[in-house]
Amino acid sequence: MALSARMVTIDCRDPRSLAAFWTAATGYAVAGDHDGFVLLAPAAGDGVRIGLQQVPEPRAGKNRVHIDFHADDRAAELARLAALGATVHGAHSVPGLSWTVVTDPEGNEFCVAQGD
Repeated sequence: MALSARMVTIDCRDPRSLAAFWTAATGYAVAGDHDGFVLLAPAAGDGVRIGLQQVPEPRAGKNRVHIDFHADDRAAELARLAALGATVHGAHSVPGLSWTVVTDPEGNEFCVAQGD
């Protein structure tokens, strides 16, 4: 048996509001809005979906799981995401890969990486 990743779900206070950020950030479209759960899907239909799930409590502490995105021009992508409401945090690197930790408007962490 094999597993395949189909969706990553992000807990949040306001899925509809956060969907506006994530659709602008990724180019994904809202594929479903189910009273407290918003499903985002890639426009081309191929790729991992993002679920935005309403929870009563705010995020606390560091995310235990996060999404890593790739960008050909990381600096330009970070500037675009910041203009959408993201907060850019520290940059890191290992041989052959550099990435920056970013948070969405509700403080959920994700990374933007670029190969060297």
